[in-house]
Amino acid sequence: MSKERFYSKIYTRTGDKGTSATFTGLRKVKDDEVFQALGTTDELSSAIGVASEFLRDRVPDLEQKLEQIQCMLQDVGSNIATPISSARESHLKRVQFSKNIVLQLEHWIDEMSQTLPPLRNFILPSGGKSAAFLHLARTICRRAEREMTSLHRKGEIDEEAFKFMNRLSDFLFTAARYAAIKEGREEKIYRRIATNHEDTKMEA
Repeated sequence: MSKERFYSKIYTRTGDKGTSATFTGLRKVKDDEVFQALGTTDELSSAIGVASEFLRDRVPDLEQKLEQIQCMLQDVGSNIATPISSARESHLKRVQFSKNIVLQLEHWIDEMSQTLPPLRNFILPSGGKSAAFLHLARTICRRAEREMTSLHRKGEIDEEAFKFMNRLSDFLFTAARYAAIKEGREEKIYRRIATNHEDTKMEA
């Protein structure tokens, strides 16, 4: 039987001098690339949580997927917080990221895509509150992926965790479109806005 963890206090005071500990016990300054990436995955999960609340009882199948993704992001965070260079084998076993998770995301993307109209224009972040927050989550996901790139290049994170973040942004884009369709909201598309100067030239 696994032991349950209980936290009696939310604060520890261990970070008062500007450092935090990785899962391996290594202390790093709080603006280290590990904690930058870790913080952005947390921000991403929060944005997904907001989108999920807007979807509640309206698009239940997508709401359930988003909850699972938030759990997956916790696993990504554990992986980021366990730099391979300072990890023991026991650490790595606990944070190993399964390639089946990436395959699951791809299956969900394909499943939703079958219900969507063909993409013929650039889509603006729109389509109702749920869709707009999913677009916001997509941009945060891209930032998290950028912040993880140097860790990936140095071999400090699991290859599958990095692939997951790349695929997740595709999922969130598709999910935003799916939410808009399911909620009967119109997606706004990109249109080139003519300036007054351009209008004058056209009239001439």
